[in-house]
Amino acid sequence: MVKVQIVEEKDANASPYASSSSSRSSSSVSLSSVESDVSVDETFFDRVAALKDIVPPTTRHNIVTRISKTASFVKKSSKVIGNIVWVITTSALLVGLPLALVVEDEAKAVAQEKEMLEQQQGAQQMMAPALYPSQTGVESGQTKGLVPPGF
Repeated sequence: MVKVQIVEEKDANASPYASSSSSRSSSSVSLSSVESDVSVDETFFDRVAALKDIVPPTTRHNIVTRISKTASFVKKSSKVIGNIVWVITTSALLVGLPLALVVEDEAKAVAQEKEMLEQQQGAQQMMAPALYPSQTGVESGQTKGLVPPGF
């Protein structure tokens, strides 16, 4: 069993909820008549900061530890990834760019050699027209003029 006992306060004016009447069961006293200590200038951050008392200290410590470890991991990872990207980029510029230029020059040289070879073959065919097969549509021994390839 629970025993309920009413305790008399010696200083009745010390409580902001105390009324001038001594009746405890009176419902005439409302909370609106009591002055509030809430500041109007209180910000949202202040209210959120006040909520820290709700969370136990061990839980707060665990949360802060996990957040700091995560932030440390992200910072270290981003530094490593940044260094890797830097190495790849500079290597590509120092090795890949000159290599690409050399390959392009080589391709130009091969194309020029191929063009010169085709010109030489065309000139040789001009010198020896008998190498061409005779045309069947030509009447009475007239031959058409030969045009070298590429013209």
